Amino acid sequence: MSTLRLQKRLAASVLKCGKNKVWLDPNETNEIANANSRQNIRKLVKDGLIIRKPVAVHSRARVRKAHIARRKGRHMGYGKRKGTANARMPEKIIWMRRMRVLRRMLRKYRESKKIDKHLYHQLYMKAKGNVFKNKRLMMEYIHKRKAEKQRSKLLADQAEARRSKNKEKRSRREERLAAKRAEILKAYTGEEATKKA
Repeated sequence: MSTLRLQKRLAASVLKCGKNKVWLDPNETNEIANANSRQNIRKLVKDGLIIRKPVAVHSRARVRKAHIARRKGRHMGYGKRKGTANARMPEKIIWMRRMRVLRRMLRKYRESKKIDKHLYHQLYMKAKGNVFKNKRLMMEYIHKRKAEKQRSKLLADQAEARRSKNKEKRSRREERLAAKRAEILKAYTGEEATKKA
């Protein structure tokens, strides 16, 4: 009985696969042994005496299951960690993400006219200086600043109104006093005239 080594090699070449993937029918060894050319091998492939074995299953089911578990935080304890905390999740990346979030928010607020360019610049520099830990804190700060601004504006308006009111009152009083003075002078001059007459 021949080893069919040649046939296996030729079949692998014809089928465009490795020698391990070639199946030679064990019941038809004599017929296969007679095939000594690629043409003969092609004929045997057509007849089904030589077959290319299917690709072996390489399942990822267990891997997917493990990934789902890790997403929940399983198998992620101290014993499973190799790198430092900074190697696993770099501080720089966390910083970049935070800056991008805060700066995007600032741009949006400036475009929608919620903040003016001066406040935008102040907040930009504060964000760069690590003042705000997240978006919520920055929002709160913005609301606080806007409330303060509104309050100071209201107080300034009230003070202005008070000033103008006092001014008017003063001018009216001065007018009254001037009229009174004029009246007294008139009366006095009238008396003088009667005395002379």
